[in-house]
Amino acid sequence: MQKPAVVFCVLFLAGCAHFSDSSTLPAASNGAPQTYARGASATFKHLFSFDGTDGKEPYASLIATNDALSGTTYAGGHYNEGSAFQMTTSGTEKVLHAFKGGSDGALPQANLLDLDATLYGTTVNGGGAGDEGVVFKLVSGTETILHRFTAGSDGANPYGGLVEVSGTLYGTTAAGGTHSVGTVYTISTSGSENVIYSFGSSIGDGATPVASLLDVGGVLYGTTEYGGSSCATAGCGTVMQIAPSGSEKVLYSFKGGKDGKLPESALTEVGGTLYGTTTLGGTANAGTVFKISTSGTESILYSFKGGKDGASPSGLVALDGKLYGTTAT
Repeated sequence: MQKPAVVFCVLFLAGCAHFSDSSTLPAASNGAPQTYARGASATFKHLFSFDGTDGKEPYASLIATNDALSGTTYAGGHYNEGSAFQMTTSGTEKVLHAFKGGSDGALPQANLLDLDATLYGTTVNGGGAGDEGVVFKLVSGTETILHRFTAGSDGANPYGGLVEVSGTLYGTTAAGGTHSVGTVYTISTSGSENVIYSFGSSIGDGATPVASLLDVGGVLYGTTEYGGSSCATAGCGTVMQIAPSGSEKVLYSFKGGKDGKLPESALTEVGGTLYGTTTLGGTANAGTVFKISTSGTESILYSFKGGKDGASPSGLVALDGKLYGTTAT
């Protein structure tokens, strides 16, 4: 995965404006969490730089946990398999867990989930001989593995994080499942895992979900990087809806042209409308920002041009009537 190269703002309710108070951005591309001040002249404050021994490559965004910030690094740490850390808003950092690989997890890429003073997360690899990833929890820095994926019917390689709906945790795996192209699974806080949907069950279904799910009123929405009814065998990706019971519906299949191709990031909801990005496609094949209704009506808000304009956008954040995001190149 490439690091963010461009920060952008997309007009969707009001024009981009100068900032007027303080807020927090995800980690900068050099791995240093930063803050910015909204105002005519934005100011940045450097909080912390990872040195590799405590982690490096923090792909996931930070989450707020009891007046502190918590996150993961994809690599680095004592065993060079990534870490989970916590940091004060003044920049004092503490490693909560250094992933070891092997039976432990390795390479966490997704955001953590804070639920009742417990942090839950996933790692892409580790867990055992198959190296297919894990779901873990952290309580006061003590890690417990809740599930080790086997690449069988239970799924494999959870790139996305977890979302909680009515006390149950939901996630996706990019591989494994009945048809070997990914799953949606539930897992209890005690570690009981159950696959509620395996992708690839029909022609035109999605495949390879690499993003976290989004809960909108108890219904889950997400993207699949591949699959759908266009772009020949592999497909150009989909937006899908799945009920907590496991009933799945493809809302939209990307065609690979101006409407976008290969959505890799999670969706954002504003006022009942879903917003997302594709890494390719659009007028210059540099990616798009799109919106889609919960009934499946899709339209393109912006097509990236590459170069100074940016290309291959990641996920979006909604703030004050605008969408903000980064591009990988």
